[in-house]
Amino acid sequence: MLNFKSPKALVFALIIIYNLLAARTVSSQGQLQVGFYSKTCPNAESIVSSVTQKTFERDPGSAAVLLRLQFHDCYVEGCDASILIDNGEEGERKASGNLGVGGFEIIEEAKAKLEGICPGVVSCADIVALAARDGVALVKGPFYEVPTGRRDGKVSSKSLADNLPEVDDSIQLLKSKFRQKGLSDRDLVLLSGGGHTIGLTACFFMQVRLYNFTPGGGSDPAINPEFLKQLKSKCPFQGDPNTRIPLDPVTDFIFDDQIFLNIKNGFAVIASDARLYDDENTKRILESYVSSAVGNSSSSGSLPSFKADFAKAMVKMGNLGVKTGSEGEIRRVCAAVN
Repeated sequence: MLNFKSPKALVFALIIIYNLLAARTVSSQGQLQVGFYSKTCPNAESIVSSVTQKTFERDPGSAAVLLRLQFHDCYVEGCDASILIDNGEEGERKASGNLGVGGFEIIEEAKAKLEGICPGVVSCADIVALAARDGVALVKGPFYEVPTGRRDGKVSSKSLADNLPEVDDSIQLLKSKFRQKGLSDRDLVLLSGGGHTIGLTACFFMQVRLYNFTPGGGSDPAINPEFLKQLKSKCPFQGDPNTRIPLDPVTDFIFDDQIFLNIKNGFAVIASDARLYDDENTKRILESYVSSAVGNSSSSGSLPSFKADFAKAMVKMGNLGVKTGSEGEIRRVCAAVN
């Protein structure tokens, strides 16, 4: 029989039990839905938004960090916050494809606040998705509805992250990796290329492209010659691999379609962005957003909207391999399973 030392402890325990039962009832539907926490934790989304905004005010680069975090989480074992689990050198965090991924402390801060008012209700996986959306909105990107109801995974293994898209992958390999996840060529252009409209990369990821792209140590011929000089000056051969440079040197803190114009004109920073111009289909998709940006008319008479399409792609990605119902758990701390 439970023994509570104070009425306050009893009330808190009853709140936990109520929230767990309510969340289980809703999640038994087995699918995501907008407003999933409207009854069990009505302020969930506003709390995540508040933490994201305060972090952004201190560090505008956090928006891109949170966006990248969701992509890397969803790509391995689905959108289940497995990347947040800190379980040593063999954990998912330590996979080579996750090098430089961050934002864990932002998610933990939001989780701690949520546990204080809605213990055992809001998953870390949902916090990741909501924070990414809020970060994008803070840099003038689209604000879109995020279906919630994800549960947290219990497995985190470096070996499961072996097939992450890599910066030096060919376009054929990039397309293949996205298709394996049920993502289209358009999703590839939007999420991989378009997602790089904000954020930084490290010179570590530039070495092959700048100094070993062709036999004998040549550079990627897709790079504009003048821009190549700039890149080499910022990332010299055998220089500091941790030096950071903007992925979009024109509008690096604004979510816009400038990145596509950069790629078309040879000003892509990382190789995977440039590779989007190596394939006829991804090139056509990319150029449709360039046309939209400059206001040209297309043959179909309608122009795609990068921001609207990006939002759709994010929601689609956010549904990858989600755990709902009795699957997974709601972690108390995002860095460790219960």
